[in-house]
Amino acid sequence: MDISHAIAELKKQPGFTDNVGMILVHNGVVRGWSRKDHADITAIEITPDQAKIKALCEEFEKRPGIFRAIAHANSGLMQPGDDVLFLIVAGDIRENVKPALADLLDRIKSEAVTKREIFG
Repeated sequence: MDISHAIAELKKQPGFTDNVGMILVHNGVVRGWSRKDHADITAIEITPDQAKIKALCEEFEKRPGIFRAIAHANSGLMQPGDDVLFLIVAGDIRENVKPALADLLDRIKSEAVTKREIFG
């Protein structure tokens, strides 16, 4: 996903200027170590549930003040430094947008993406 392009397209949507005062972006990348024990990893295998991710974005767009929630998860074998997950949440004010981004990130990571770390 090209974040700049995605935001430019978002800004073209009808209702954007009437409903958006903040856009937050998350760009998750592959770490070179395991969260569990800080052991070095050489790669991770990512398996996203695209239908679940889409459903979560639609759910979050129903929250007060949220105009759009966009997510893109890469899949397959990835190396440290590779982009894994992109999120864009656009809405009216920070009190609505900040928690929506954090909650969407947590829900996608726990409900819609699985990963297998590869050591060695």
